[in-house]
Amino acid sequence: MKFMKLGSKPDFFQTDGDNIRYVATELATDVAVNVGDVKFYLHKFPLLSKSARLQKLVATTNENSDEIHIHDIPGGPAAFEICAKFCYGMTVTLNAYNVVATRCAAEYLEMYETIDKGNLVYKVEVFLNSSIFRSWKDSIIVLQTTKSLLPWSEEVKVVSHCLDSIASKATIDTSKVEWSYTYNHKKLPSNNGDDSHWNGVAKQQMVPKDWWVEDLCGLQLDLYKRVITIIKTKGSISGDVIGEALKAYTTRRLSGFSKGMIQGDVVKNKSLVETVIHLLPAGSVPCSFLLKLLKAARLLECGEVEKCELIRKIGQQLDEATVSDLLIQAPTDDAIKYEVDIMQSLIEEFVTHDRSAQTDPSMESEFQEIRSPRLSDTSKVKVAKLVDSYLTEISRDPNLPASKFVNLAEMVSSFSRPTHDGLYRAIDMYLKEHPGISKGERKRMCKLMDCRKLSVDACMHAVQNERLPLRVVVQVLFFEQIRASASGGNSTPDLQGSIRALLPGGSHGSSRSTTNTADDWDAVPTAEEIKGLKCEISTLRLGEVNGGVGVGSDRNGNPGATKNLEKVPSSKVKGMFMSKKIFSKLWSSKERSGEISSSNTSESPGSSSNAEETKSTCSRSRRNSVS
Repeated sequence: MKFMKLGSKPDFFQTDGDNIRYVATELATDVAVNVGDVKFYLHKFPLLSKSARLQKLVATTNENSDEIHIHDIPGGPAAFEICAKFCYGMTVTLNAYNVVATRCAAEYLEMYETIDKGNLVYKVEVFLNSSIFRSWKDSIIVLQTTKSLLPWSEEVKVVSHCLDSIASKATIDTSKVEWSYTYNHKKLPSNNGDDSHWNGVAKQQMVPKDWWVEDLCGLQLDLYKRVITIIKTKGSISGDVIGEALKAYTTRRLSGFSKGMIQGDVVKNKSLVETVIHLLPAGSVPCSFLLKLLKAARLLECGEVEKCELIRKIGQQLDEATVSDLLIQAPTDDAIKYEVDIMQSLIEEFVTHDRSAQTDPSMESEFQEIRSPRLSDTSKVKVAKLVDSYLTEISRDPNLPASKFVNLAEMVSSFSRPTHDGLYRAIDMYLKEHPGISKGERKRMCKLMDCRKLSVDACMHAVQNERLPLRVVVQVLFFEQIRASASGGNSTPDLQGSIRALLPGGSHGSSRSTTNTADDWDAVPTAEEIKGLKCEISTLRLGEVNGGVGVGSDRNGNPGATKNLEKVPSSKVKGMFMSKKIFSKLWSSKERSGEISSSNTSESPGSSSNAEETKSTCSRSRRNSVS
C-alpha cells in the first residue's frame, strides 16, 4: 500500500477523555472547534492561514465566544484532525484508507492554493495522481471508501478517477500487467506444478484474461455496476470474460446462489439480480449461470422484463444446457412439480432464434445486439436429445398432464436425430407413471416416436413392453424384420393399403373394416398377445429361411390360410391373429416378387436346430393363446 507523510513537526495533539483534543504547547489556545461530539482546543493563526472556511466561521462568531461548530464536515472528527495537524505543520500519514476523507475535508475547509501555497488540497491531489491511481489494489480500496463520503467524493471527482483507473487497468493488455492481483478460481500453470523453466530459460508467467475478476467482487453493487459498464464501453474485453466476472460477483455477493436457495435481504438481493441481468454481455455467458440467475429471479420475484431477457439469452444457447439446470421447481401451490412452461418458452426462443437468423439484416430489431448465424444441425440434435432427457425426468411427476408432455416433444419433432431411444425412454417412463391415461392420449404420445429409429436394444425392450399400444408393437416388429431382411440382401416388401395404415407415414385411406378395428390396435396388448406376435414373426422368418411352409399357408401347409386384413374379427386375441395375417401378407408378397433368395447361405452354424426349437415353442404359444 502506498502512503505519504506531510509535515515535519512532532505530533503535539493530546487527548483528554474520548471527546477532547488539544495541542500541548506553552501558548494558550484561543479557539474551540466542535466537530460532531469531539471538541478541539486550537489556535486561530495556524488554522486561519490555511482554511478560508474557518476564516469565515471565526469572523461570524460572537466576540464574547471563542467556539465554532462544524457538524457536517465529511470524514468527521478524524478527517478534521488530519487537516488541523497539517495546519500546524505536524507529521500526518496519508494512505488509501484515509486519503479520500482528507481530500473531502480539505475541500470542505477550502484549503486551496489561493489561501496558501502548497495547501492540503494540492498535496492530496498530487498523492492521488502520482501514487494511488497508479496502484491497482489501492484504487479499489479508495473507491470503496468513497461510498460513505458522498456527495463530496463525487464532487471532487475522486470516484470518477478511481473508476477510470480500475477500468483502464482491467482492459490493458495482459502482457503489461505487472502488479499483484487476487486469482483463486483458476490455477496458473506454475501453480499446477509445471516447470517454469525450459532449457534453462525462465518462461514468462501467463496472466489470464480474467485476472481482475475476483478483486472487484468486494465492491458495492452501484460501484461495481459503474466499473463493469465502463469496462464494457471500452470494448476490449470479450463477452465471456465479462460473463465470468458477473458470475463470480453474483456467487460471492448472493448467499445461497449456487445451491438455488437465496438467503438474506430480499430487496438487496432482488436489486443485485436485476442489475446483473442488465449487465449481461452480448457474447457467450455460461448457460448454467444464466439458468441459476433465472431461478433466482423467480424466487425474488424480479420484473418480467428481466426474466424475459434471461429466457431470450438462455434459449439462444439452449444446446449448452443440462437437464439438472433446467429442472426448475414450480411454486409449492402448483399441482405439477416443475416449471414446464419455462422450458416451453426456452424451446420457442431456440426455434425463433434459428428462424430469425435467416431474416434480412435490415429488418432486424434495433435492440438485437448481435446477429447470430443459423443454428447448426448439431445444435438441433443436442436440443432434441436434451428435451428427450428432460421429458424422462418430468415424466416421474404423477400430476404432469399428457398434453404438456406431448406439446414439448412436438416442438422439437422437426429436429432430425439419429435415434429415438431417448424419446422412447421418456414415453415409456410417462406410461409407467401414468397408467390411467386414455387411449387417445396414449396414441398421440406414441405417434411422436419413429420406430425405424429405435436401436436393437430399444426394439427388444419395446416388443416386450406391455404399456405400448398393439399398433406400436406391430410397427416395431415389422421394422425389425425389415432391418433383418435388408441385412440379408432382401428389399422392403410392397405393403397392402390396410397394412400400410398401421405404419408411420402410411396410407390412412383404408377400408371401413380397418377403421372399425382402430380401437383394438390402440389397445394395450397382454403379455400373451405380445408373445404370440413374436412367435408369429419368428415362424414367418423360419418359413423364409427354410423355404418350407409357404408364408401364405397355415401351419399344416394348407394354402389359402391368409385372409384379407379387412375381414379379421374383433376379439380379445385379435391382435395376435392380425399380426400373423399382416406379416404373412408381407412375406408372401416378398415371395411372389421373387425377393426371397433360395441361395441364402449366410445363416450361422446350428441355425437349423434353432429354427426347429423356435418353431416348437411358438406352436405351443399359439395353442395357449387361442385356448
